[in-house]
Amino acid sequence: MSLPPATASRLEALRRGDLAGTRELRLPGGPDGRLSEMPPEILGLADTLEFLDLGQNDLTALPADLGRLRRLRVLFCSGNPFARLPPVLGDCAALSQVGFRGCGLAEVPAESLPPHLRWLTLTDNRIAALPASLGNRPLLQKLMLAGNRLRALPESLGRAHNLELLRIAANRFEALPACLTALPRLAWLSWAGNPFEDRAAPSSVAATPVAWRDLAVGPLLGEGASGRVMRAAWQPDGAGEARPVALKLFKGAMTSDGLPEREMAACLAAGAHPHLTGGLGRLADHPDGTQGLLMPLLPEGWRVLAGPPSLESCSRDVYDPDLRLTRGAALRLARGVASGAAHLHARGFGHGDLYAHNVLWDGTEGAAVLSDLGAASALPPGPEGAVLQRLDVRAFGLLLGELGTIAPLAHPAVEALAQACTGEPASRPGMAEVLDALDDLIEESGPA
Repeated sequence: MSLPPATASRLEALRRGDLAGTRELRLPGGPDGRLSEMPPEILGLADTLEFLDLGQNDLTALPADLGRLRRLRVLFCSGNPFARLPPVLGDCAALSQVGFRGCGLAEVPAESLPPHLRWLTLTDNRIAALPASLGNRPLLQKLMLAGNRLRALPESLGRAHNLELLRIAANRFEALPACLTALPRLAWLSWAGNPFEDRAAPSSVAATPVAWRDLAVGPLLGEGASGRVMRAAWQPDGAGEARPVALKLFKGAMTSDGLPEREMAACLAAGAHPHLTGGLGRLADHPDGTQGLLMPLLPEGWRVLAGPPSLESCSRDVYDPDLRLTRGAALRLARGVASGAAHLHARGFGHGDLYAHNVLWDGTEGAAVLSDLGAASALPPGPEGAVLQRLDVRAFGLLLGELGTIAPLAHPAVEALAQACTGEPASRPGMAEVLDALDDLIEESGPA
């Protein structure tokens, strides 16, 4: 067996000493060859190495002296067969981002949590419990736990006041963890596919089965962590005129947000709305068994408002530095997003991922839709559901603040609305109130 060519080339350069002084090293495995241990030469980069990717190999442990990598900030080991999160991670003084997705992890020792932990990805493992000290990492901002066996979260997470994004979909929670409801910065949460969400989910929505043979698949429109969106022409039963549509093909049975079938159910349950991408039907018989969702095709030239968060920004989207909107376009865009989210809430779902990178817009006038329901989850009834709706409201308030950096939105009413949306959870307005406030602002501003 042989390593992927790029990995083999880097490994040879590492062993020759050609990579002295490097800050970033990627040594992923592949289907024809994998590393069974971390190359010891990596420790020779202790004075400079900041980013290390050892994903898709056959590692089961890391060196006991990994802490020598005193500048290491990012470590990816996803797809390696680790039974437990390596305790030596806690010895890495600068380590802030850790990724062990799809490793088969069953245990997370307390000592494996680095002191400066900011972003932890443990998606798609077998974890049934987390250490009580998890919430004692003051920088913790992003926590990815979808697809595990968790029934509870450590109470200490109630003290994780910087936590903004949390994924607990597809676990075994019988109730929403109480420690989450008062977190002041939490804005992006997915909880679909847990027993308590199952009880709140509406009954199955009748979905039009879309036969693969009725689709002519065209070029790629976009790609995210969960799937690829293709342009397609749909001609049911080969009769009539083909309809232009978008087809999302999911990459696997578990996404970073949760389960593809939950995303499809939320899209179909949301129904048609001018500011929300809905679903037209589920793909029935892809030759490889790939799951797919048929969606309306947006007009030519529409684009995403921003790029997803980077390693540096963690939980904040990355905007084109040259992007500028008029005041009118920014307000119309904000209103469209709020309208889509309010409709989703009225249909009994939280969005869970209300971000600029999930906003598609026309690029000029501010026409926009809220897309990607991969983190959408059924809202429980009563006060608990109202609390969860307010997470989307906070996310919207952050988006409104970001729009203020690319458009002339300086206005007491805009600032007051953004502040209200991002204030204490119990005092935030509902999305319908946000929509009313934006209507007043647009009317006051006129057609410009």
